[in-house]
Amino acid sequence: MLKKRIIPILLLKDGRLVKGINFSNYRDVGNPISSAAVYNSQQADELIVLNIDSDSIKPLVSILKELSGVCFMPLTLGGGVKSFDDAALLIREGADKVVVNTLCYEAPDEVRKISDHFGKQALVCAIDVRYQEGQYFVFSKCGVCKEFESFEQAIKRRVSLGAGEILVQSIDHDGTMKGYDLNMVNYVSSIVEKLPILVSGGCGDYNDIKALFLSTSADAAVCGSLFNFSDSNPIRAKSFLSNYGIPLKKV
Repeated sequence: MLKKRIIPILLLKDGRLVKGINFSNYRDVGNPISSAAVYNSQQADELIVLNIDSDSIKPLVSILKELSGVCFMPLTLGGGVKSFDDAALLIREGADKVVVNTLCYEAPDEVRKISDHFGKQALVCAIDVRYQEGQYFVFSKCGVCKEFESFEQAIKRRVSLGAGEILVQSIDHDGTMKGYDLNMVNYVSSIVEKLPILVSGGCGDYNDIKALFLSTSADAAVCGSLFNFSDSNPIRAKSFLSNYGIPLKKV
C-alpha cells in the first residue's frame, strides 16, 4: 500500500505568498522562502509552488535557487509552463516535478514530450473543477476558462498525455476550509486506477484529512489555508492521523 502524503501548497503572486477563496480575492500571507523553510522543518512530504499571476515561468525561476537552498524535500513547481523547454528549465534548476494544466489544451504534444523525456514521475497534471448544475466542469488558466470537455474526458486526457500524478483542485472548496470534495475525489478514482491522486481545496482541520484518506483512495492531501491560518502543521497532522491506522510516508 502506498503511504499517504501531506503536501503544503504555496501560491506565488508578485513574488509573495498569497491565499484566496475560490481562486480569487487573494491576500498576502508571507514570504515563500521562509514558508518553505518552515515546512521543510515540519516534516512535510513534498512542497508544491504554483505561480498564479504570470503567463511565464520567470517568477518561479527567480526564486528557485533560493527555494532549493531551504527545501530538501521533493519540490513541485507549476504555473506559466508553456512548453517542454519551460519544464526542462525548471527541472534543470532544481524542481523534481512540474505541474501543467492549461498546457494540456494549448500544446498537448509538449506535455507528452515532458513525460517521455523526464519520465512520468516528473509530470503532475492538474485539473481545476467547479460543480455547477449537478455536474463538474473543467477549467484552465487559473479557473478562468471553461473547457468544452467532460470531467471524465479531462481526466483521460491527462492520463493519455503521460501524467505521473493527477492533482485535482476544487475551485468551489478552495480556501473555504470546509472540507475536501469527497465525491469529486471518488469520481476521479473511479476513472484513474493506478495513478496517484493529489487533492487540493477545502482542508480546514485534521479531521478533513482523515476523512479524505479513510473515505477515498486519495494518495496525498494538499493543504494551504490549514497551515497558513492556524497553528496546524504537518508534524501535528501526521501525529493525529497515526491514531487512525492511516499509513503515512516517513520523512
